[in-house]
Amino acid sequence: MRSDNVKAGMQQAPARSLFRALGMTDEELERPLIGVVCSYNEIVPGHMHLDKLCAAVKRGVELAGGTPVEFPAIAVCDGIAMGHIGMKYSLVTRDLIADSTECMALAHQFDGLVMIPNCDKNVPGLLMAAARLNIPTIFVSGGPMLAGHVAGEKRSLSSIFEAVGAHAAGTLSEEGVQEFVDNVCPTCGSCSGMYTANSMNCLTEVLGMGLQGNGTIPAVYSQRLILAKHAGMKIMELVKNNICPRDIMTEKAFRNALTMDMALGCSTNSMLHLPAIAHEAGVDLNIDMANPISEKTPNLCHLAPAGPTYMEDLNEAGGIYAVMKEISKLGLLNLDCITVTGKTVGENIANAENRNPAVIRTIDNPYSRTGGLAVLHGNLAPDGCVVKRSAVAPEMLKNTGTARVFDGEEDAIAAIKGGKIVAGDVVVIRYEGPKGGPGMREMLNPTSAIVGMGLGSSVALITDGRFSGASRGAAIGHVCPEAAQGGPIGLIKDGDIIDIDINNYSINLRVSDEELAERKKSWKPVEKPLTGYLKRYASVVCGANTGAILQGN
Repeated sequence: MRSDNVKAGMQQAPARSLFRALGMTDEELERPLIGVVCSYNEIVPGHMHLDKLCAAVKRGVELAGGTPVEFPAIAVCDGIAMGHIGMKYSLVTRDLIADSTECMALAHQFDGLVMIPNCDKNVPGLLMAAARLNIPTIFVSGGPMLAGHVAGEKRSLSSIFEAVGAHAAGTLSEEGVQEFVDNVCPTCGSCSGMYTANSMNCLTEVLGMGLQGNGTIPAVYSQRLILAKHAGMKIMELVKNNICPRDIMTEKAFRNALTMDMALGCSTNSMLHLPAIAHEAGVDLNIDMANPISEKTPNLCHLAPAGPTYMEDLNEAGGIYAVMKEISKLGLLNLDCITVTGKTVGENIANAENRNPAVIRTIDNPYSRTGGLAVLHGNLAPDGCVVKRSAVAPEMLKNTGTARVFDGEEDAIAAIKGGKIVAGDVVVIRYEGPKGGPGMREMLNPTSAIVGMGLGSSVALITDGRFSGASRGAAIGHVCPEAAQGGPIGLIKDGDIIDIDINNYSINLRVSDEELAERKKSWKPVEKPLTGYLKRYASVVCGANTGAILQGN
């Protein structure tokens, strides 16, 4: 056992004395030591219940003959951090989570790991750690919250952001906003639409790193506790058979994840996280792989914010396995990939059933014949940018507009809410990329303000930052190279004309190469005073097209 390095032999007698200080018996030390990485805290609604799941995991480990040892991982609530300096500290935690988990796992020589994440950067951070460590590992996430209800309709977090925009437009009263505040987030769990947290939890299941239901069983269901116990038991099988993350997260598995990303209509943030996780697994996953996969993958689900269904509906309809079963009929999945179940993908989904074709459309009745995400290229984004095509109004899929340029999110929000943005404008927000932000803030506030003010079908937004999975509309993010690196987005001027053609994967600025070269001569980056972790992060982070990985990793 790997843990013998810290507990066996005369040389480790001092370490055994410290295990005694923990209250461990000889019988417990004779068993495999299983690290249980729990991201419980009291500030993130998706994490406030993870102590209960952790207890269930530890019970499962003990039932299967292991000794569980809990240690923590941090997590930021993107919703609470949104719209202020706090959002600069969201994406950057992904690498802190991966690094700190690596330190704990190797310092204490665990035989296996059970990861208990739930929200946005916590899931990919722990997947990165799992791939890097390559110790037998299984995931059991906290699960989604139930949808809220306002005026008899299901609602979610994105609704309250759009309600704020409606209030700014004068179409919703303060009392109306308060009704959304009181009712859109009714339970613990990751927010109830196909936002980033749920996207990554679902893709964890697709990758083969979580058991069936990991992505969709609601946080408040007792079935989630049973899933946690089963994960605790299953890690012991993975340790016994030495099945490690890189055996599971192969190139074929990542192709499955990209395919299902398109079918489910996941958050654009998946195009940051999947390349970063793949990088840790030694797999080259270029974002340009997305478009060929999208071209042949139908979009079968329109969960909030793209449509009126929620994670609880997807769970009741058959969950991720049911969507995979539909997509497999087209021969688009690698069915021979091994998973933490000990079975292949094909074996896992063999008996899956689509119980509600209104939630999971069949392959002959998709929402669209192409996938939910698209990567655009052109002289505005030579290295690419990303849009959630499934959440774009049909009339905005091909659009020409006039640039309104802002060197930061706050000025853009003020202009939108101040009525200074009109139909036909293209809002450009720059110096919000991984390096220029730094930290690549999510921009749910401006996208929601645009939709809330009735401009969702007439105004596009382009940024070198990123968007929440709760964003909808023609919101195009991850523009590379970013402004801080001298990318063309930093050279745009008010009044420039921008052509967007999402179905043909193009985004272009109607400015000649000669004019752009002339503008570049007088260009100077916006300088921001930085200290602490953000300063260090900005000095080593790479472009969004790489997954915003850190140099040297």
